[in-house]
Amino acid sequence: MALDDFDRALIAATQGGLPLVPRPYDAVGERLGVSGQQVRERLKQMLETGLIRRIGAVPNHYRLGFTANGMSVWNVDDAQVDALGERIGQLPGVSHCYRRPRRLPAWPYNLFAMLHGRSRAEVEQQAAQVQQLLGAACTGHDILYSTAILKKTGLRLKEN
Repeated sequence: MALDDFDRALIAATQGGLPLVPRPYDAVGERLGVSGQQVRERLKQMLETGLIRRIGAVPNHYRLGFTANGMSVWNVDDAQVDALGERIGQLPGVSHCYRRPRRLPAWPYNLFAMLHGRSRAEVEQQAAQVQQLLGAACTGHDILYSTAILKKTGLRLKEN
């Protein structure tokens, strides 16, 4: 999909995040010489066409006090993994949950859920809730704790 000059300017103006003001789309529009409504409409079109996947907040969990962040991995019955994953993704403390292929024999896990807590004990309590929800459909799990903060970025345009 070809980008026009406005698309490129809009992406450049938002790729570092929306301004932290009460009306961020109006602020972006002012910077680009258009209305906030035009910014919202074009971003909506970009979402609908698949040019961008989502617009959302990306919190820094560490700055919010959630310093024990663990990717919990689960070996879940394939016939139930999708439905159970949907339920796990709704739990408080789970920022994302998704299915991945197993890599047998070393890696039997097919469901991943990122858990955030203020301590490892809190993350382990959340994992116990996940285990309870999964019940007999789960035959094993582990928690892989974060050791570094990775820079999260959204859509970026290449410099010409």
